[in-house]
Order: sequence, then structure tokens, then C-alpha cells
Amino acid sequence: MRKLFALLSLLVIASMLLAACGGTPAETTDEPGAVDAPTEAAAPADSGTEEAKPAVLRVNVGTYPDIIDPQKSSFVIEIATLKLIYQGLTSLNENLETVPGAAESWEYNEDATQLVFTLQPDLKYSDGSTLNAKRFEFAFLRNIDPTTGGEYASITDEILNAPEWRAADASADDYNRDEWTAKVGVKASHADGSDCADYEDAACDTLTLTFSKPAPYFHTIAGIWVSYPAKQENIEEGGDLWWNSSKYQIGNGPFVMKTVEPFVRQYFTPNANFAGPAVPSYDIEYLYITDSAVSFEAYRNDEFDVIASAAEDLDAISGDADLTAQHITWPGSCTIKIQFSLQPTWNGMPNPFTDKKVREAFAFAFDAEGWVTDVDGDLSSPTWTWIPPGYPGYDPESPLNFNPEAAKAALAEASEEFNSAEKINAMGLKITFGDTPRNRQRTEWLVANYQKHLGIELGLDPVDTTTFTALQKDPNTYPLLSRGGWCADYPDQQNWLSVYWRSDTTFASRPGYVNAEFDALVNEADATLDPVKRAELYQQAQQILLNDVPAAFGYNSLNHYMVKPWVTGYQLTPQDAVFPGDTLPWTITVDASMMP
Repeated sequence: MRKLFALLSLLVIASMLLAACGGTPAETTDEPGAVDAPTEAAAPADSGTEEAKPAVLRVNVGTYPDIIDPQKSSFVIEIATLKLIYQGLTSLNENLETVPGAAESWEYNEDATQLVFTLQPDLKYSDGSTLNAKRFEFAFLRNIDPTTGGEYASITDEILNAPEWRAADASADDYNRDEWTAKVGVKASHADGSDCADYEDAACDTLTLTFSKPAPYFHTIAGIWVSYPAKQENIEEGGDLWWNSSKYQIGNGPFVMKTVEPFVRQYFTPNANFAGPAVPSYDIEYLYITDSAVSFEAYRNDEFDVIASAAEDLDAISGDADLTAQHITWPGSCTIKIQFSLQPTWNGMPNPFTDKKVREAFAFAFDAEGWVTDVDGDLSSPTWTWIPPGYPGYDPESPLNFNPEAAKAALAEASEEFNSAEKINAMGLKITFGDTPRNRQRTEWLVANYQKHLGIELGLDPVDTTTFTALQKDPNTYPLLSRGGWCADYPDQQNWLSVYWRSDTTFASRPGYVNAEFDALVNEADATLDPVKRAELYQQAQQILLNDVPAAFGYNSLNHYMVKPWVTGYQLTPQDAVFPGDTLPWTITVDASMMP
């Protein structure tokens, strides 16, 4: 089996195996986007003793990130890389409570319209250079700047004049960036309020955010990746692909990116200048095999220390006592949905999903419990609501459920051009997916599900996995029908409702969801200081969302991973994304002496 797998791996991912099996991470190149090729390790002198193995956590991440830029990224896999390299002003602890990060403290004014952060003293980047408040000022301003085109730009719209600048036409003759930065409520200063000199000013330790409305939750937002202090000069020197070169990804997080091989490998080493709870004691290697069957065989052959398990692996896992002991599960933070484009037209024709009754038909016809049992092997849980259990705002009351008869009745009530399976089938609808063998099986299950319960025939539209991510980021290419979802950035209703579904956000604009009543409710809730009143407003907004059926809410994630016994100390949270304990990676220990 080992020889067979080695041959298969050589054919599928030859270059990755060279990186995984050989030596130490190499020095990086000077060009963004270039492959930082691995070097062969020099043969040690024969000392008569066996050289100790390095402690390396080898993780299969799957799909390579579409972009790794703090102010432009939005997908889980992109953020999984960024949060190793950078640290925000605040962090989350094992209970998902907001705790100090790069800032040692913060304070709101009485009505929560201003927030002042005080940085930890003597902060450094991984290269030893000064990290001051002006670097964080640049991060927030870059997130808002319309020329950045950030995917999470709207998340900082509470900042004074941020949405106005974000909506400005940077190509207009009278556009003046300096005037906008002077008006936006982001200001770095010394503790006494005096201006900072530059990025080398070590006494520049205060960042003040001024809001256009109360924002009592914003200290938590200040910890996510949009605030990560990537260096301005590195971004400018590196150009459009600066983020794909370890020369320019110089951060303040727990790890240093040392090697980048796009679509194959990333290698990280501990950052001795990390100002968090502890400097990690091991290296990390991210590898990118999209075929989970190949990944599982690699894990069994000790070529990975951590992989995500899959339903197809469960028989093999349950039949092996060692694998069973290495399989861990715990609640996740994601809601996965059957996504609809709500744009007016599709493929030159009227879009059937602009009709609420068509959306209801697809929602009622989705057998979420069947999916969990037949496809996921009980590694997820069915849901008919949006915010998942365990998060503020979870509301199990929903007008939706699995009901094939209601699905057929809803379709019959749709507008005349869409009110039968025959009319829908004549349009030749397709479901788009990232093409891996197991994704194909899952999509084929969805096709069979809608054929069985609604009589609708869907075609398959497979695309490369990284391309699939990119398609979802543009309203002009957003798939008519696909499977996707949302995972919590931080534990607050605002993150699930205002950030994702408010009509002026990046995420709602992609599929094209608009509801003025929903927008008004979440805007009011965002600015409400009374927690009980705030929760009531969000609950009302979520019910409007569920009644609109902008997607078929299908199932909640369960984190499920295979972890080798030499990996210990991980503290699990629902927001772990690509390996157990990645929210607090400094607690993990890798005992290389146990590795075969």
C-alpha cells in the first residue's frame, strides 16, 4: 500500500512531496508570486548519534487561498494563513471572549462613539522593526480606501466618514485622498494626543477610533484581519502579488512565513518577537491536496499530522482502533447553505431565483437530514435557521423545513414563467462547484435530491477550486446555484446579520440580497447599547431574513479532524478553521520524538 500510495502521490502532487519529505524550508526569493523553492538538507556528519527530528505540524489545508491580503481577504482558508502571520489589536481566548492582543487595553467613551486603544510597550515585527499605532492607522485606512477594494471593507463602516470615503469615486478629478484620510475617524497619536512622527516613532502607542454611531462591539472587530498591520512599504514595493511572497509578508503574529510555493506549500516558523501569551514551540507546514481521499491515505502513511476527516473515511476510521482514537470532533461555527444568485438575469434570461416562491421550493425540497446522514456521515447537523447553536442570536424558530409537498406547492405558486418543473428544466440550470472527486459526489447528491423531490433537473458546472472561490466574490460571476456558507468571525449577532446580509455590504451584494426593513433593524441594533433591546432587534431582523429565503439554510458545521498522537495541548474553540486549536496555536506541542 505504501508503494502504491507513493506512486499515486508522485503522479498527483510530485512537487509537494519533495517539499514535505526533504530538509528545511528554504530562503525566499525577492519577487512576489515567485516560487520559494525548497532546498535539500545537507547530509549531517556521521556523529554516531541520530539527529533529532524538528517539531513540525504538517497540515493539509486543501484549497490554496485566492488571496492572502489582510485588507482584501474574506474566506476561511485565506484567514487561516493571515492569522498565523499577524495579530490584531485584540484577540479571542479559549471561551471566545475578547482579550488584549497588540493593544494592552481599550476604553470607550460614555455613548460608545469613540474607542481608544493603548498598545503594548515595545512592540516589534518579526524582523525586529518597530510596530506602532501608526501601522494600525494605516491598516484601518487601507481597509476603507476605495482603491483597495477590500472584501470586508464594510465591516468598519461605523467609523466616522468611512462609508462615504469607501463610496467615493477615486478616479474623479476632484478626488483627494489626503482630504478623506483627514476626515475619517482613525487617528494614531502619542498618549498625550500629540501627533506621531512616522512608523519608527516608538512612543506612538495610541489609536483612537471615532464612530458615526454607537459601536459597543467594535473592540472585537479590531481583532480581525482587516486591522492586521501589513507594512505599507512592503505592499507598495511588492505590487499586486505582494501577499504571495514571504519577503513582504512581515507580521507580528505567532509565526513567520518562511517559504511559499503557490498551490503546493507554505512553511512557517515561530516568531520570537510575538507579543502574545507565548511563542510557539514548533514549525507549521501547510500543504494543499484538494482530493481528500489522497489526503487520508497520506495521513495513514504518516505524511500529515492533521487532516480534516470526511464521511467516506468513517468506515476505515471506525475499523481501526488507532484511527478511532485519533479522530476528534467538536462544534463548529459555520452555517452551510444552498446559495442562490438574486441578480435580475442569468445567462441572458430572467433569473428564476428572483421569485421568492422558487426559492421557497428549493428550500423546502432540500433534505438537510438526509444530507447529514447520507453525505456527511453525521459530521454536521441539519438546520433551518441562520445563526448556529452556541452563538448569540441563535433562533430555532424558522418558517422553513424539509417538506417536498410544500416545495411543489410553492413552485406552482411562482410567476407564470417559472411555475413548473418543466419550465425550470427548459432553462438548463446548473449547479457550480469546486471540482474535486468528493465535491462531485456531493453535488451529484444535490442534483438527485432536487430531481427526486421537485422534479427539477440540474446540470453540473465543475470549476477549479480556487476559481470557485473567486467566482463567489463578484456579483457578475456569482453562481446561479452553489453550495457555500458563513463561519463566525467573532461571537456577536452583528457579525451574522449586519456584516453578511445588510444590503450595502460586500457579502449581500454578491448574490444581490436587498431588504430595507432588515437593513433598518440591524442598523438600529448595531447602535443600541441596551443588550436586551439589541438582541430583540436582531431577532426580528433574523426572522425577516428567514422569511425572505435568500438561500436554503441547510446544515451547521461540526469540526472533525484526524490528529496524530504526538500533537497535544490544543485548546478547541468553534472558530478553529484548519487545524484543532488554531485560534490559540501557542498552546500546542508537537513531540517529534514520537514520530515514526
